[in-house]
Amino acid sequence: MALVYIGLGSNLGDRAAHLRAALDRLGTCGTVEAVSPFLETDPVGYAEQPRFLNAAVRLRTTLPPDDLLRALLSIETALGRVRTVRWGPRTIDLDLLLYDDLVRDEPVLTIPHPRMHERRFVLEPLAAIAPDALHPLLGQTISQLLARLDLVE
Repeated sequence: MALVYIGLGSNLGDRAAHLRAALDRLGTCGTVEAVSPFLETDPVGYAEQPRFLNAAVRLRTTLPPDDLLRALLSIETALGRVRTVRWGPRTIDLDLLLYDDLVRDEPVLTIPHPRMHERRFVLEPLAAIAPDALHPLLGQTISQLLARLDLVE
């Protein structure tokens, strides 16, 4: 079984309810082992939108990466995600952050998530459940990446 980490975010409607619904559906992809506290954050990229509620999940799964990505996109669609503006408002966003120590860079799927090390809204919830998880490209733990981000901000 693979150990994966998924980032969750919502900034439309009942944000907490959307995150909880996504968590329930993630159980169909494997075993949810840990869920971070929910964290309210400012939007990044496209600032003219409501604040986000973010979380991170540790999941054990037998699904290969492509099948897991399809499942995540299906959950987003089922929960009302409509893609209009890049980094725009959304009912739910599910990002595959880490998949074991896999490194993959393809048009459809990049693992680890290409911008996770730059984003507090990813690192802070992830550090709550996986402080010692290692970024396979950067060779640093999630806690180290978060501390480095603290120095830059």
